[in-house]
Amino acid sequence: MSFTYSTLKSAIQNYADNAETTFVANLDNFIKAAEQRILNSIDLQYFRKNVSGTVTADNQYLAVPSDYLASFSLSVVNSSNKEFLLEKDVNYIQSVNPNSATTGVPKYYAYFDINNFILAPTPSANAVAELHYFYRPASLTAAGDSGTTWLSTNAPNAMLYGSLVEAYIYMKGEPDVMKSYTDRFMESLVRLKDYGEARENSDAYRRGLPTRERS
Repeated sequence: MSFTYSTLKSAIQNYADNAETTFVANLDNFIKAAEQRILNSIDLQYFRKNVSGTVTADNQYLAVPSDYLASFSLSVVNSSNKEFLLEKDVNYIQSVNPNSATTGVPKYYAYFDINNFILAPTPSANAVAELHYFYRPASLTAAGDSGTTWLSTNAPNAMLYGSLVEAYIYMKGEPDVMKSYTDRFMESLVRLKDYGEARENSDAYRRGLPTRERS
């Protein structure tokens, strides 16, 4: 089973038995909220991305990608060698480099605001930078009626029951139905978490096949 944008919207309405105008108008919000809960709960390698850019001489800021959620690593090329920066908080950056005019090869970085990282020391020369990060994929709601996403294809139960939980919160639905949908959503998250954090990143040659009690 997998969902397109159109079939997921239909499924939510059918399960909720609700075609009321304002409910239908909020279907996108239910789907987006479910996607956000999944992304915040599970580290899937599929949602990792590498981008290259340039740190600029005498500029202590580096632009943050628009789909950025969290960093895995940031490096700069110094004399043909890739050097990885240490992630710190903004206070640390400003304490080790209180004068932004002090330049050198950056050693530290921090998430400064929604648009920028801050580096320390301030770069003394232009250099290639590479950011490896956890990104926010495009929502299924932006895919068009026949469109799909990785989650709608590979985690359809999580998408469906996550959306239904949000729909029933909106509807102030019956507690027993809400519990049923919440339980199914959490079960789907456990399965997806097992894939993303145990199977997807395991090497059978080194670690052997995963073993666990049947469920």
